[in-house]
Amino acid sequence: MNERQSAAVTIVDLKGKLRVGGNTLALHQSIRSLLLENKTQIVLDLAGVTFIDSCGLGELIASQVSVENEGGEIKLIGLTESLRELFTVTRLLAVFDTYENEENAIQGFTERAENAAKAPLVFA
Repeated sequence: MNERQSAAVTIVDLKGKLRVGGNTLALHQSIRSLLLENKTQIVLDLAGVTFIDSCGLGELIASQVSVENEGGEIKLIGLTESLRELFTVTRLLAVFDTYENEENAIQGFTERAENAAKAPLVFA
């Protein structure tokens, strides 16, 4: 697992198998550490991931919920054909924003911020 920054966005490159006891624990610790540092714009690069089991999927979902609870967002890039199929079958494509590359994912954070700034204020 490798972490790097691009402006306010943290990119986490994942490699290997995301499974019970393996990289799942490292991902959990990494996300919690980023949240403690108030880094809530996160891109997970899954291009190097060869396998994800149910525990790995669970950790991805838990990470997404934790980051959203802090006002942030996780975006996924690098889904291989087999991972895209897994995310389709498990309906997780509806949970995560996925992008073809890092540049598009980072731009997705910028567009979201711009759209939020343009939203009209509504008073009840």
